Amino acid sequence: MIHSAGLLLYRLGGGRLELLIAHMGGPFWAKKEAGAWSIPKGEYDPDAESALDAATREFREELGVEPPGGPFAELGTFPAASGKRVTVFVADGAGLALDDVRFGEFEMEWPPRSGKRASFPEVDRVEWTDPDTARERLVKGQRVAVDALERALAEA
Repeated sequence: MIHSAGLLLYRLGGGRLELLIAHMGGPFWAKKEAGAWSIPKGEYDPDAESALDAATREFREELGVEPPGGPFAELGTFPAASGKRVTVFVADGAGLALDDVRFGEFEMEWPPRSGKRASFPEVDRVEWTDPDTARERLVKGQRVAVDALERALAEA
């Protein structure tokens, strides 16, 4: 089984909940909006790293900025369409500045079957958005995390 962990930041301002989501980079996602956004996350080996350590590391790698210092709460582990299990942590991100965001990169063959390698950003933009917009934009398997966060905040 492949394990992945991510960090879903939220902020409350003027009685309104906003979530920080990231548009996936690379040519496949370039012209897509619905289902083309993600919680900053990535794979990890549970024998070598904790899910929370992986979530904060991936946040740092993908966005190039330090995540907030916490506290972090484990929201849950959700199945992804790919068969991965994604453990999502949440934290208040109200103080996070996005001015210095520097997106991490990955390399792949592009164009396909060309033998040429090209570099692309893992994420090409991040945005604070309301929960309904986040549900429309996020990949299908991560939409349940928005529901879980809203329930958790309502209970708090």
